[in-house]
Amino acid sequence: MQFPPTPLLIFNLLILTLHLNPLPILSLSLCRNLCNGITVNYPFGLDDGCGALQYRKMLNCSATDLFFQTPSGNYKVQSIDYDKNTMTIYDPAMSTCSILQPHHDFLMTDIQYAIIPPSPDTVFVLLNCSIDSPVLNHYRSLCFNFSGHSCDELYSPCNAFRVFHLFSNSSPPCCFTGYNTVKFMSMNILDCSHYTSVYNTDSLKGIGPLDWTYGIKLSFSVPDTGCERCVKSGGTCGFDTETEGMLCLCSSYMNSTRECAAGSFTVGGAPSHTPSTSFQTLVLALGALLSMILL
Repeated sequence: MQFPPTPLLIFNLLILTLHLNPLPILSLSLCRNLCNGITVNYPFGLDDGCGALQYRKMLNCSATDLFFQTPSGNYKVQSIDYDKNTMTIYDPAMSTCSILQPHHDFLMTDIQYAIIPPSPDTVFVLLNCSIDSPVLNHYRSLCFNFSGHSCDELYSPCNAFRVFHLFSNSSPPCCFTGYNTVKFMSMNILDCSHYTSVYNTDSLKGIGPLDWTYGIKLSFSVPDTGCERCVKSGGTCGFDTETEGMLCLCSSYMNSTRECAAGSFTVGGAPSHTPSTSFQTLVLALGALLSMILL
């Protein structure tokens, strides 16, 4: 005489199957890693909880551009080089050889300055300074030689800066300096009407300002938080937005402190895990057993 299967029996059989060999965990990409053609990898993150905690909310992805956010504004990210640990940004309110704009201070937070400061080969150029400017008097040591270039090179060939030469009938003082100068003294204190910035200055010797690379290059450091271990296990590095503790994001419903559990499956080229042959055999056997019970 056959007895109909009870729900409890079927449930127990399924639990036994899963206990013997758990189903693979599917880990979808929880963090966006692309913004308008620019790859965004660790330590940066576009979504809160992604990337390193120190870089939280530094990047903003709009419909058209990727921006680096500081207290003085949003600066368009031109590129990120993960091999050299550099990011190049551009100040849309900055004057260049071809456009003259009202002066604008560039200011970073203390944390930003500590972990992603302007690179040594980035030079800030203070333009149209008065003879009473601090950098021409008490702080004149803050100005330095920039690859053999002079103020005359800026005021003569550049259409945007030529106006300074016309008003004074001579070349007004300028100053080639580093970020520390503009960090501690605003443009009003410096008594210079405009500024521009160029990077890769080591390669600009003998090159006129029309061909300079305008912008700011930042050098970032990568926190040693064990991210490599997380990535190798198939996870994405992030942090808890409440406790701010490091997390290895493994799936939409499972996170780990350091690495994803064995058998995790990640979409997008990460190591995957498929059920073993013995597990498939067990499933078939249980299926046959259930069929016999239901007959």
